[in-house]
Amino acid sequence: MTRQVKRAFKYRFYPTGEQAAELSRTFGCVRLVYNKALEERTRAWYGEQRRISYVQSSAALTQWKKTQELAFLAEVSSVPLQQALRHLQTAFGNFFAQRAKYPRYKSCKKSRASAEYTRSAFTWRDGQLTLAKMTQPLDIRWSRPLPEGTEPTTVTVSRDAAGRWFVSLLCQDTIAPAATTAAVGLDAGITSLVTLSTGEKVANPKHERRDRARLARAQRELSRKAKGSANREKARRKVARVHARIADRRRDVLHKLSTRLVRENQTVVIEDLSVRNLLKNGTLARAISDASWTQLRSMLEYKCAWYGRELVVIDRFFPSSKLCGTCGTVRGKLPLNVRVWTCVCGAVHDRDVNAARNILAAGLAVSACGDGVRPQRESSRTGRSSVKQEPQRATAGIPRL
Repeated sequence: MTRQVKRAFKYRFYPTGEQAAELSRTFGCVRLVYNKALEERTRAWYGEQRRISYVQSSAALTQWKKTQELAFLAEVSSVPLQQALRHLQTAFGNFFAQRAKYPRYKSCKKSRASAEYTRSAFTWRDGQLTLAKMTQPLDIRWSRPLPEGTEPTTVTVSRDAAGRWFVSLLCQDTIAPAATTAAVGLDAGITSLVTLSTGEKVANPKHERRDRARLARAQRELSRKAKGSANREKARRKVARVHARIADRRRDVLHKLSTRLVRENQTVVIEDLSVRNLLKNGTLARAISDASWTQLRSMLEYKCAWYGRELVVIDRFFPSSKLCGTCGTVRGKLPLNVRVWTCVCGAVHDRDVNAARNILAAGLAVSACGDGVRPQRESSRTGRSSVKQEPQRATAGIPRL
């Protein structure tokens, strides 16, 4: 069964000097409008206990353009400025729904430089994209074709810290997932990026470690440059390019892995890892960050939704590594340096493969029977049934593989 989904196709482009100047001005105006609207909302709430809606912010933007101080806002396209107000409205909606923290101000140095154009602010003709306030189309490198017969509905232009320009085109796409009934469990790790319940281990490329010497050298050169100088800006760009190289290669590997897993399996089972707490381990924090487990989970979530797959997330306290998949005994202690262990029943387990198989079994049980198929502790700290098991207690209700 085919599915209609919205997908963003990101391409690199090379603007002319005039286009780069126009986009830079637009980025600055978008940031200013966002910060000024946030300041007005904050003042109204804390000073008068009054909420400001998007309509009121939009009316205020019109008045700002009429002032002598902010008259330059009328020189750029109005659509990205209105989109900035909509993004702020969404941020406040998430805050009041307790899905996110209070919106923060955008920084010219740290925040992402971007501008969003809706259909009324760009022209798409013969495969060429021309933005508002521009006379020439963007010089885009079409690394892959857009879906046949579709046109972009939203265009987002951005510039990263390395000075590279990107354009993201939001299009309607048709996905025809292949029929399959296979299921797989994933155990995330450091030595192996993920271990599958089939016994396959996906190697961890360790991109940050491979470029660590290059990154350290670029950072040392940056530290020697005088603040505010042109040479410091060049050195900063060099550091940013190394970081971009690491991030791009990591993202490429995760995209290929997640797409393969979703296409080949109807059910994907993962653990609900608390990466933020794991990063408190000073010895493994750098390796955990390089593995980017959170990004992999995010990719699996939206790709499963695209392909009509089921993503099952089991409780983080489930003892997947210490649980014997043969007899159901839970081992008391299992240090990280122990990669192969023998159960009292005589079964020899590879730590990661055993964990992946236990994760799959628990996920299938949760998917089939609902929550509560695992044994409970005497007193639950969270009030939920899926909690950590005590050592040396047999499992109940988990199918064996």
